[in-house]
Amino acid sequence: MFHTVSAPPTMRRFPLTRGFLFCLAIFVTTGCGRKSNSQVVGDPSPTQSPPLSTSAQSSGSSASPSPAQSPQPSQRPALDLSRLENSVQPAVFWITVFDSSGKLLRNETAFFISGEGRFITTAHAIQDGVNAVAKMADGRIYNVSGILASSTALDLAVLEADVKYVPFLNLNKNPDLETEGQVGVVGSALAGADGAPRNVAISTRQSDRLEIAGPISSSSIGSPIVSENGEVVGIVISAGEKATVRPSNAVESLLAGIASATKPRWPQSAEAVVTPTPAPHPTPKPRLVYAPAPAFPPGMSQRGGSGTGRFRLTFNARGNVTNVQVIKSTGNPYFDAAAVEGLRQWRCAPGQEWVATVPVTFQSR
Repeated sequence: MFHTVSAPPTMRRFPLTRGFLFCLAIFVTTGCGRKSNSQVVGDPSPTQSPPLSTSAQSSGSSASPSPAQSPQPSQRPALDLSRLENSVQPAVFWITVFDSSGKLLRNETAFFISGEGRFITTAHAIQDGVNAVAKMADGRIYNVSGILASSTALDLAVLEADVKYVPFLNLNKNPDLETEGQVGVVGSALAGADGAPRNVAISTRQSDRLEIAGPISSSSIGSPIVSENGEVVGIVISAGEKATVRPSNAVESLLAGIASATKPRWPQSAEAVVTPTPAPHPTPKPRLVYAPAPAFPPGMSQRGGSGTGRFRLTFNARGNVTNVQVIKSTGNPYFDAAAVEGLRQWRCAPGQEWVATVPVTFQSR
């Protein structure tokens, strides 16, 4: 027997309720599948514009950029590094400094500020030096005549090289630099990747110094900081995460103190006369007993080149060489080092302390 059971009033509405939920589920599913960036509840009012679709935002050229996309006033476009490489880097080089015995003290970056050979580097680069050469990226080597001005307080020095004409950089006498403004640091091509031009930003500005945001390698010390037109606005004097830069007007103050008659010279002249210790009794004239020619630097013959220099040897009473002094560089640091090493082996007959000046010429064949 079958019974017909009437549904309670609430159950009679169940199909309607389920249908309502089904429609709601479709609405929710469809809504979740949309990829718009905003939701609009209800119909837009007459004063409300409909939201832009994703495709309209990516392809519409008439769409205005949002405030977040607008360039900040303090930001500057990046510098043209290839232009700086061509216009600035040829004037940047390495200065190689030697002491009185011909020993290599250090290499540091420098740059020419005149076609006649004036250049800038740090004061600590030439400390204890009595001779130096300028090594260009193209293989040229120039003898450094001496120092024109130096300031330990500024850690800057002005020197002069023996050249006919070289590419040089102009100093910006009154650099108007903004914090977070874009400038470029340009090192010597001899430093490889560390010397390549790159964009940097000024993080701190004071009257006598600037700080660069981001790490600067030690091989960049002495490098110029340049503006977008290639003018020097500063000189790197220390490396690290916050490298210190001396502004270019500090160089101008150093240049202003150089008199027109000033001649470049080294603090300890290599031409100084060495006075031998007098012997208590007359002794025979010293006589060389062993004087081998300095060896040619390995590998240099393949690249070619030549040079002539003069060296002063100091002998003690036992006939041994106690000091070799570079009077005039050969123009090549490898030749100078080879000459010093070879001349240290010379011997003379025992007798008295004395000094001999020896010319040395290197010539590849």
